[in-house]
Amino acid sequence: MPTDLNQILSLLFPFLIVIAVFYFLIWRPQSNEQKKRKAMLEAVKKGDEIVTVGGIHGAVVVVKKDSYIIRIGEKTEVEIDRSGIGSVRG
Repeated sequence: MPTDLNQILSLLFPFLIVIAVFYFLIWRPQSNEQKKRKAMLEAVKKGDEIVTVGGIHGAVVVVKKDSYIIRIGEKTEVEIDRSGIGSVRG
């Protein structure tokens, strides 16, 4: 009976190693990046300079619940979704 258990464990060991590698190389870093992005989006406030995911640079004029109004020119303002912010510059 113990030899059967040893055989089962020896078959499962490579799968456990692969799962551990995926966790430390893919899932964990991705989770950390998502947390950083969420914190960045929650910290955006009026007056911050942002760059959208489409590459448009502008300044936040109004902060709404799920969107922002940004000024991209002297008299040009656009509304973007919260997920549309790529980075914050200031």
